[in-house]
Amino acid sequence: MKKYFLSSIVLLLTLFASPVNAQEQHEQENYVVLTKKIPQLEPIFLTAETLAEEDKKNFGKFEVIICGQTVKELTDKDRMQKYINKAKEHNVELVACGFSLNKFGVDRKDISPEFRIVENGILYNLQLQKKGYTSISL
Repeated sequence: MKKYFLSSIVLLLTLFASPVNAQEQHEQENYVVLTKKIPQLEPIFLTAETLAEEDKKNFGKFEVIICGQTVKELTDKDRMQKYINKAKEHNVELVACGFSLNKFGVDRKDISPEFRIVENGILYNLQLQKKGYTSISL
């Protein structure tokens, strides 16, 4: 009777503990950075590269939201192309804040199509945090 009871406990622990452990091991690590300065993209890309190496298969999404007056600089397509290339190289998605674009009079057509535009970058950042993204604002 004792062996049957112990065997049942071991079986139950194995059944219920394994899916949890497997899920934890395969959970994606997602990141979002909100920045107000274009030159900060260089260290952000290096950070994405390092995290991808550390996280390996668990590395998920890495998004950079550009907000504030610096959105004016997004219209300089020649300057931005090097950042776009680096973003692709490091699997980083570039996002522009629509609220900032409106506030500083930037026409969305003047921004490279590689930038995804969200209506409110701060709200979007908070929504990603609610989904479990690790976040930092610079």
